[in-house]
Parts: sequence; structure tokens; C-alpha cells
Amino acid sequence: MRKLISPGRLAVLGIIVAALLVLYITTLYKLQIVEGAEYYEESTNSIVSTETVVATRGNILDRYGRLLASNRNCNNLLINSTTLFEEEDPNAVILEMCSIVTANGDTYTDDLPITTSPPFEYVENMSSLQSTRLQAWLAANGLDSDATAVEVMAKMRTRYDIDSNYSAEELRIIAGVRYSINIRYVINTSDYVYAEDVSIDTITALMEADIPGFEVQVSYIREYNTEYAAHILGYTGLMTEEEYETYSELGYKLNATVGKSGVEKAFEELLHGTDGTATVTRTSEGVVTSTVYTEEPEPGNHIYLTIDIELQAVAESALASYIEETNAEREAENEANELTGDTDDNQDLITGGAVVAIDVNTGEPLCIVSYPTYSLDTLLEDYSDLLADESSPLFDRALSGTYAPGSTFKPLVALAGMASGRISAGTEFTCTGIYEKYAAEGYSPRCTGSHGTLTVAKALTYSCNVFFYNVGDTIGIDILDEYAAQMGLGVTTGIELDEASGAVASPDYKAQVYAGTTESSWYAGDTLQAAIGQSVTGITPIQMARYTAALANYGTVYNCSILKSVSSYDYSESIYEREPSVYNTVEASDLIWATIREGMYGVANESGGTAYSTFYDFTPQVAAKTGTTQSGSSVNDAFFICYAPYDDPEIAVVVAVENGAAGANLASIAREVLEYYFDFEQSTQQIEDELTLLS
Repeated sequence: MRKLISPGRLAVLGIIVAALLVLYITTLYKLQIVEGAEYYEESTNSIVSTETVVATRGNILDRYGRLLASNRNCNNLLINSTTLFEEEDPNAVILEMCSIVTANGDTYTDDLPITTSPPFEYVENMSSLQSTRLQAWLAANGLDSDATAVEVMAKMRTRYDIDSNYSAEELRIIAGVRYSINIRYVINTSDYVYAEDVSIDTITALMEADIPGFEVQVSYIREYNTEYAAHILGYTGLMTEEEYETYSELGYKLNATVGKSGVEKAFEELLHGTDGTATVTRTSEGVVTSTVYTEEPEPGNHIYLTIDIELQAVAESALASYIEETNAEREAENEANELTGDTDDNQDLITGGAVVAIDVNTGEPLCIVSYPTYSLDTLLEDYSDLLADESSPLFDRALSGTYAPGSTFKPLVALAGMASGRISAGTEFTCTGIYEKYAAEGYSPRCTGSHGTLTVAKALTYSCNVFFYNVGDTIGIDILDEYAAQMGLGVTTGIELDEASGAVASPDYKAQVYAGTTESSWYAGDTLQAAIGQSVTGITPIQMARYTAALANYGTVYNCSILKSVSSYDYSESIYEREPSVYNTVEASDLIWATIREGMYGVANESGGTAYSTFYDFTPQVAAKTGTTQSGSSVNDAFFICYAPYDDPEIAVVVAVENGAAGANLASIAREVLEYYFDFEQSTQQIEDELTLLS
């Protein structure tokens, strides 16, 4: 009978088992006896912590899906204070670390609001957060709240044991980092990130120099993919203490990054996402040995804005070019006047302006432009300079600038007069160049010319002041104010961004403006001035754009919104789609609207119209109105409003320029906006037609 297992095979199996047993015993001996002490020390020195995993912020896109704001990965440097302060001279380590970081073109976080070189002084434009932190540090270190910067630096030299061998500049560098670390223990605030978005060269240099006490944290940084729409998009930053009071209720951590202005702030909760958590194991030297996610982060949603970023770019460029070229011409003329001594003709320069375009049939803003503007990429570095800039580039003139609308207000006066039944489309007034009803009281306002007898439409086309003095005097200020409110003037538009309400002239508002002075009373002349868009009326460009759209669409005044839609972080789900929202529908007959539209048509298409030279050859045809108002400067402010096409309106455009001289001058800016809009619309239609034929 044959054996199932031969003696040879059994011997081989025994040898294999013996070899494995020897290997096991040897390895076990090495781990437990030879290296056991080392592994034991490592295990006891490991640091396990639960950390927040920051959710990726949602993207911001324009109405056509063009990416405006997104995120990119970056490397941040953190300081392991335990390791750092175990060094014999941590100040020397800090100084070397700062030297390496700056030498490689990166910057480190220095929260100390004191100048970087002697004589030491507090920085100008100290923020409220900087002031709060400084006062907390002073109190914690036994200094008076009014201690000088020199006294603070002297205290820091002893407080942080900074050797006297270090120069004043080196003292300031070391103190800046020590203060930034220390203040986060003094008051409960966000974690200290020593340096954000550092280069690989910096990390490599720190490692080659064997610098102790720093850690590399993989994070992300907000990236803006356009140089335009800075006021709209806004920016992000670490939460302040005041913001934490609000956001802590939403589960935000102390070191959260939040929107500070613009869309980033307005839609913070949509963009922010939900942070996750992870258990992180480090060695005593700070090296991460294990990361286990206990709760996955959920990225923020993506939001689509109503604006067309290409239209925004055209509008920004057109406005900037006009202002810069005009200012260059005025500067040259002023210099020439200085040489001749004829300085009475000197003109003030343009200080700013705005352009707003709105979809007539939805109320959606297509572009919102404010000049001067700034770069989001360098905002934090430039912030102090921007605050100090007399031209106020951080101020959003399109949403918060209030201007007297001048003659662009006359269509509203015509509407109020006809809709209230006080005048009709055929009502005539005669202009001799002077309005003489109140001449006996010493008040005889003039017109820009002697226009003869006019009806409503012609009075709009030729912008006859005397005609509208008559209308204003006929209807009175109360009816005028009533229809202004119905058309959304002096009322916020509903846009989610910060905006001013403005105001339309009225007895109450004038009394408020001139409270305690002899100018507070209301006179008949105030009504006349209000009827041509002056007096104390101040309206924002976005309100004027909404009003212009309502003139074009027969009285539907839409609420404005910058948000078009929202999608989930993976773009798989539509979370929100905006529907047009109506603020008010102004009741007036088709004849009334047609009369106003006819008058505005003449402005751009009749040889006597103030915008004729700009639009006589434009296709499609445009309806417009120009406005010029006194501003207290040597040069008048200017307004221009228009919509197109005249026969089937789609887009309304408003341009406002401080010290712009005349509204007609701004028509060329609006034309560039309309040219892009209709060229883009035509090219899009051609593509759709071609695709239809192919299918």
C-alpha cells in the first residue's frame, strides 16, 4: 500500500516550520528586547489630537458658468510652541526662521500693530481687532491702556527675554512673532498660522537648516480667476471676535475663514460647507504619523451670479478709459491755465463713477461697476493704502453712491403728471428760457434754451427745464414723491450686497438734512428743483437702473438679486433657481408709457437729442436720457440712462460719473456696453442656429 506522505516531504515541512519559528522568535526578540525601549519611548511620546478638517469653500461663477472664485491647495506653516520654547534660544530660532521665509519671497504673520523699525510707533488705521488684542496684551502684562509703542517694545524685550545683543530691528521681528503666538493665549481667538501659502523652496530651506518647531499644514487658499468685479465678489479672512458671536451658533470653529464683503459675505452660509474632524497622531517632534478621518468634511455649494463677467469687463474698461482720458485732458488744460494765469477756468478731476446694466424682463443685474476699483489678489497687502486713498477705491459707488439724477428724473415727473391725471400726453407748456411764475418772490429759474411750445414727449427729448418746472408745480411734491417710491427710487433694491437707500427730495427729508438751520423749510422753488432731479435728491446707480428697466417694460419694478442659482458641491444637484420677483407694478395706460418712451427715443435718434451723435447709427435703436447736476464742484456731476432695443427692450444701462460735466459725455460708455451685449447675443444665436441645423 502506497504511503500518503513520504518521509522526505515531512522532513522539508519540518524544516520550513522550524525556520519560520526561528524568524518569529528573532523578530519578536528584536522588537521587544533590542528595540523595545525605543518603540516604548516613541509610543509614550506620541501626541494624539482631534483636529478640524476645513471644508472646501464653494466656487463662485457668473451667469454662464465662467469661474470667478475657486480654491487651490497651499502649504501653511504652523509653529509647534512646545518644541520651539524647549530650545536654548527660541528667539534665535524665530529670527532665523523669519529670515529664511522672507529670503524665499514669502511673508509671515505679524499681528503686532507697531512699526517695523525705530522710532517705534503704532501703525496708522489700526483695525478694531488689532486694538482689542493690543489692549488685552497690555492688561495681561501690567501696562496702562495708553502705553506708548516704545514702552510696549521695552516690555517685550524683558517679557520675551530678548537679549540686548539683538538690534532694534531684530527685536521687532522676534517680538512680532512672540506677540502673535502669545496673544492667542491671552484672548480666545483663532489659531496662529505663522505663514500662509509658502513655496516649496521655503519649506526645503527650513528643513535643510534643521529649523525646529515648525509644522507644514496642507490647506487651501481662495483664488480669484478674474481681475474684474472686485466690489461684487468681495474677499475672505479669518473670523473676528465679533463675527464669532454670530457664526459660533452655526457651528463655526474659532479659526474659520469667512466672507468679509461682497458675495463672499452675502452668501457665506451657502459657500462655507460643513467642517469635518480627524484624529491626528504626531511624534514629539511634530511629525504626523497617522491621520484618521472621524467625520468627512462636506464642501460648500457653488453659486452662480446674475452678472456676465465679460460684460462686466467691458463696462469696467470703458468707464476707466473714459475717466482716465478725461482727467488727463483736464490736467493738461489746467497746467496750460496755470501758465497763462487764467486759473478761473480750471476744472476739478473726475473722482469716481459707476455703471450698472440690468435685464429689463427679470431685474437681474448683468454688470455692477464701481470706479476706482482694486485688485483682490493684493487686497490684504494694499489694504492700508486703499483706506488712505482719497479716491475711496473700497467704496462701491454703484450700490452705495448717491447722486442727484438731474434730467434723468424727468421721465418720472412725466409719469407722475400723466398717471395722476394732472396733465396728459398732449399737454403743452411754452418755454421762453425762464420760468417766471415766482419772479415776484425773486425766484426765476432758467432753462438751457428757449424751446417754445412743447408736449411731454418733445420736452423729454429736448430736456426742457421750464416744461418740467410747470409739471412739478402742477402736481406738487407729494404726488412726485409717491410715484418716485412706486418706481423704486429712494428705496433699496433688494440686492443681497450692502447698498444705500438714497432719498428723493421732500419737505421732511430736507428738514432732516438741514436740521437746525434756516435752510430746513420747504419752498415752491424746492419743488421746481426736485422736478428736474435736483434739490436734496440722492439716488444710487442701481436704483436708477431698476427705474430705467421699469420705464422700458411698462412699469414692472423688479427686486434685484445678484444670485441666479445654487448647485451642490459636485454639481449633481440644483439647490436653488431664482425666479423674477416684483417690487411693484406701476399702474399707467399704454399711452403714458408710449409717450415717455417716445421722448426717450428722440434723445438718441433725433438730431436735437442730446445723445443723437452717439447713437444715430446704432443698431438696434436705443431710448435714452441724459442728466447733469450741480455738485458743489467746479464741474457738474453727470448721469446717463438708456435701454435697448427700443421696440422690444432687453437691457437697461446706467452710467454715473462724479464731475462728469454732462450726461451726454457718458453715452459712449453705454454704447460700448450695448455693443458687447448685442454682439454676444448675436454670436450665441448663430451658434444655437448652427447646432440646430446639425441636429
